[in-house]
Amino acid sequence: MSSDKLPTKLISTVECKQGAVRAVRFNVDGNYCLTCGSDKSVKLWNPYNGVLLKSYQGHGYEVLDAASSCDNSQFTSCGGDKCVILWDVGTGQILRKFRGHIGRVNCVKFNEEATVVLSGAIDSSVRTWDCRSRRLEPIQVLDEAKDSVSSISVSDHEILTGSVDGKVRRYDLRMGQMYADCVSKHVTSVNFTKDGQCTLVSSLDSTVRLLDKDSGELLGEYAGHKNTEYKIDSCLTNTDTHIVSGSEDGKIYFWDLVEGTIVEAVDKAGRGAVYSLTYHSTDPCLLTASETSFRVWKPQSYEVPE
Repeated sequence: MSSDKLPTKLISTVECKQGAVRAVRFNVDGNYCLTCGSDKSVKLWNPYNGVLLKSYQGHGYEVLDAASSCDNSQFTSCGGDKCVILWDVGTGQILRKFRGHIGRVNCVKFNEEATVVLSGAIDSSVRTWDCRSRRLEPIQVLDEAKDSVSSISVSDHEILTGSVDGKVRRYDLRMGQMYADCVSKHVTSVNFTKDGQCTLVSSLDSTVRLLDKDSGELLGEYAGHKNTEYKIDSCLTNTDTHIVSGSEDGKIYFWDLVEGTIVEAVDKAGRGAVYSLTYHSTDPCLLTASETSFRVWKPQSYEVPE
């Protein structure tokens, strides 16, 4: 993907009216998105026309993260009330409310079949919850982290976690093994590359790192943005050719994966820090969150329909 095909053109800004937007997340096929608010709500949007489709109320404190199931029929959310909630998208009904963490829950993910929800919290644990049974206790607790778990990524048989203790942990469920790599600073975001061979790690030293998944070897470093204070998301584009990150200076940064150079730095991408972002699974489309809104980005060649 050449830099002129990156989503650097602002298409729209959607005011969410749910206080501070803590996270924005595409669903699996990118047809809609979820926003998590400081007003305790989760909202479902058509991001392309800014239409609010549904609002979900059920948390007792601000909502910090959400994730959609593989068939888009359900989603899960978490927040400051120590709860993980499983929702029915269509009816808005709460299907399960999982309790077990003893502090704020920072992040949630489904496994690939959406049969299990994984949650990471300030209590230094990752807990896994069964979506199919009536059991409300966790089916597994991963408690190797020494500080708050900030981010989770999931593949078909692996769990990747990032922690404020400065370590990235990878759990191989088939082998029953845990592997840890130290990046020496608080980790804010972790992701698998789409080919499953590498991991992408952001930390509070204003650096994004690409690591070999198996050996932990440092393959690349990406710097130039600002990330010293907040939990800032990073990810790869849908083609795995570029790395994207928000920044505390209100910009969005794009790096060439191989060269490690900044190819685009989108100025004034938010009124404050751009801390949450989500990339479409197949198209060059990016959503970013800053303060009370989210923004939709497409390539410069994109023409807005009249």
